[in-house]
Amino acid sequence: MPTTHELKAAAQVEIDRHADDLVGFAKTILDAPEPGFREVKTSRFVADQFRRLGVPYEDGIALTGVKGMLKGASSGPTVAVIGELDSLKVLGHPHADLETDAAHACGHHAQIAMMLGVATGLKAAGVLDSLAGKVALIAVPAEEYIEIEYRDDLRREGKIEFLGGKPEFIRLGAMDDVDLAMMTHTTSNPSESKIAMGGTNNGLVAKKIRFTGRASHAGGSPHAGINALNAAMIAMSAIHAQRETYRDEDTVRIHPIITRGGVAVSSVPADVRMETFVRARTVEAFMSASAKVDRALRAGAMAVGGSVTITTLPGYLPIRSDETMLDTYRSNAGHLVGEENLVELGHRTGSTDMGDLSHIMPVIHPYVAAASGNAHGADYLVGDYELGVITTAKAMCMTVIDLLGDDARLAKRVKSDYKAPMTKARYLSFVRGLLKEETYTE
Repeated sequence: MPTTHELKAAAQVEIDRHADDLVGFAKTILDAPEPGFREVKTSRFVADQFRRLGVPYEDGIALTGVKGMLKGASSGPTVAVIGELDSLKVLGHPHADLETDAAHACGHHAQIAMMLGVATGLKAAGVLDSLAGKVALIAVPAEEYIEIEYRDDLRREGKIEFLGGKPEFIRLGAMDDVDLAMMTHTTSNPSESKIAMGGTNNGLVAKKIRFTGRASHAGGSPHAGINALNAAMIAMSAIHAQRETYRDEDTVRIHPIITRGGVAVSSVPADVRMETFVRARTVEAFMSASAKVDRALRAGAMAVGGSVTITTLPGYLPIRSDETMLDTYRSNAGHLVGEENLVELGHRTGSTDMGDLSHIMPVIHPYVAAASGNAHGADYLVGDYELGVITTAKAMCMTVIDLLGDDARLAKRVKSDYKAPMTKARYLSFVRGLLKEETYTE
């Protein structure tokens, strides 16, 4: 039986042998960006690579998700390695789709290549034969929580229930056979050295908002109208006026956008749409802030004599990282990049649906500093593909080997030691309870 060291070495050699292909995969996806629940080409590309690798898979999960499965020589826990299919929408990004403005301004194209790199390493001769358990290779849709109105329409049509990919995977049972999960995200933060890990993230709820007024001639008879755009502007001012009421330690973030401001400049706006997130460090904090936002929205409608419909939608939960898995990943990443190039994360004020998974199973979500520019900005570009795809694929592959080698002793310990905050049933009940829609008329 090969030693763990020998298995890791074989996997690294296999990843290196296919390094050009793996980087090419990332660049292919970069040049064909698709936003969440629309990742048809990217999903098909992943399925093609699974077929090439001889990985059995299911597709069409949560519309576009793909799940491959590799089996070890004997039974044991299942470890998921995850990549995210979707892009953002960013005006002016050099790799943006000219028709949709879709752009990989967060590095998900590199994640998919990392996941395929892990599959490549595990397919090296003798590796799977020395492992117990399974490895789920998951390409999940819609991590970027955007296009709320579009996704809520999908929800109302019964095509999805939750607006994020991992919550949908949980609901559909696609994570029922998974015991532990990991992925690595890119970052452009220079303070995070080469690889950063641990820490926490904000959770969130999302809101879809519709202000309704009354149309009238904007020049000839504005007095006969009710200006829904003014209602929205008053509401945003009221939201801003509450910022000093939030505790610094709760890291509240509220950032609304107007997606429809009226239909013609000559008509008093009667139908104005907004979207916003309400983020914070804890569930209690974002729910408290959510109630304040609702008051501000109602105030805007009341001020002009209009009405507002507020749809509050489940977002993402704050993330928890499993310390034993982190220690294992840290050891492997340190071997690859040097321990001096590892950083321990604190709290990040963005959000991820890996937080939802972390409430029902042990997960890790490290970051690799392979990009430059501002995250979610037109200048965000992955530049170091050796670090951002090849090295991270090796780190995760080696971590899988540690977890499932030696009859999966470590994975079994992680699974048994983890005190999940929620069962799947409790999780689904909780997030469904966040959904609320109300109409306020002055």
